[in-house]
Amino acid sequence: MQRATWGSKLGFILASAGSAVGLGCIWKFPYVTAQNGGGAFLLVFLALSFTLGLALMKIELALGRAGKAGVVGTFCKLGGQKWRWIGIPSVLGCLIIMMFYGVVGGWTIAHIKMTALGELATTDTKVLGAAFGDFIKQPVEPIVYHILFIVLTLGVVAGGVQQGIERISKVLMPLLFVLMLALIVRGLMLPGAWQGVEFLFRPDFSKLGFDGMVNAMGLAFFSLSLGMGVMVTYGSYLDDKTHIPGTAGWVVGLAVMACLMGGLMVLPPAFAFGMNPSAGPGLTFISMPAVFAHIPGGQLFGTLFFILLLVAALTSSVSLLEVSVSYFVDELKWSRKMASLVPSLLMVLGGIPASLSFGPWAEVKLFGMTIFDQMDYLTSNIMLPLGGIVTAIFGGWFAWREVEHQLTKGGQLSPALLQGVRLMAAWVAPVVIAAVLVKGL
Repeated sequence: MQRATWGSKLGFILASAGSAVGLGCIWKFPYVTAQNGGGAFLLVFLALSFTLGLALMKIELALGRAGKAGVVGTFCKLGGQKWRWIGIPSVLGCLIIMMFYGVVGGWTIAHIKMTALGELATTDTKVLGAAFGDFIKQPVEPIVYHILFIVLTLGVVAGGVQQGIERISKVLMPLLFVLMLALIVRGLMLPGAWQGVEFLFRPDFSKLGFDGMVNAMGLAFFSLSLGMGVMVTYGSYLDDKTHIPGTAGWVVGLAVMACLMGGLMVLPPAFAFGMNPSAGPGLTFISMPAVFAHIPGGQLFGTLFFILLLVAALTSSVSLLEVSVSYFVDELKWSRKMASLVPSLLMVLGGIPASLSFGPWAEVKLFGMTIFDQMDYLTSNIMLPLGGIVTAIFGGWFAWREVEHQLTKGGQLSPALLQGVRLMAAWVAPVVIAAVLVKGL
């Protein structure tokens, strides 16, 4: 059976960037940045994204195109049977991420309904915060929305690479950027909003500890979808004409730009309304409705925002589900529909305890973390970095000849840049990631 391919370079770039331009940028980036010192954290995040992140992006895409299979099949084809099991943790990591990510995606769907019905039409952030807190503590309703989000993700992925993933990315991702820009402009017009801009861009290294550096690395990997097999899987659908280094640069650039826009969209209004910018996962869902309440036609505008935020969340979730689907299709020869359905059911079941950790199971903790936080920490701070180490070592040493061949297809790459990528993958990335990971643990 012939493997699917992307219909166009633009479609691939938007789909790959969409894997990051979802809740990772708009939901997670602002509050994690605020929790770790603002501008100082941002500098570390940018440095890691354009060095380690960019190099590993090239490596993963090259491995995927060389293997023409998902992450497990690629490791096996290029490294032999002994590497087959190395890719399994990436598949499991995507499943775990989707369990808690799907819960937040469900919150987005709920906010579409609440905004459209005018239930959030107030500038009082205390009222909005209380409403959000009451909602996520409920034992049933958030789970229903979580299931609905997984079903929507299933519908897109079951449609295939071109007709499902690429189509939704090409049409709706540009609309999200436009709307984000409009909301940034409106938010900056609020009295006191400039404090949020200064907080985001003014470095204060006294507030950045080692934990902040670990979080910056985890966020960079999360935002760029590295270490989890997504880019290896997406790279397997690339044709031989695509120039991987240039394409990887576009993907990283768009993802980082989306993170910056997410920060500029959420943090200035948070300061303007006197909110705690490091309030946690609910920041986006509390500060943005307050902004809409200041805008003429804010109810319609807010509804549209949460609809497009849902689309952004879906472009991320489809990439996570696609890793599992590719595994079942390539390795077990399942039909695409069956390969989409089984992991979706697992994601639904795993998301139930993650959702309940905000309500009835809030006191169920391990190492001081709720179930939701444990899933987030396990994937962002442990599984993704470990996946990055393994991928870097494999691409920089065991499969470098194939990687080098793929990086020079479709365009020229200077010997210096080529050796720079290998140096970063074979030496710098494993050492730096391992050192930070061990120290953090």
